[in-house]
Amino acid sequence: MSLQPDDYYIENGLYVFTERYLMRRGWCCGNGCRHCPYGYEKVPPQRRATLPPPRPYFAVQE
Repeated sequence: MSLQPDDYYIENGLYVFTERYLMRRGWCCGNGCRHCPYGYEKVPPQRRATLPPPRPYFAVQE
């Protein structure tokens, strides 16, 4: 999958993937991504406790 311009932004020299990209990827990588739409499901519990609460992903269909 190739990256599109709105799939990430650079903050303090680091790439931060957007929720849009992470949803297209289709799975939680376990790294504790800032915009993880999967609730950090593969992040180890000890590390998950240090992360901000995940935002639930709700697909809105109109």
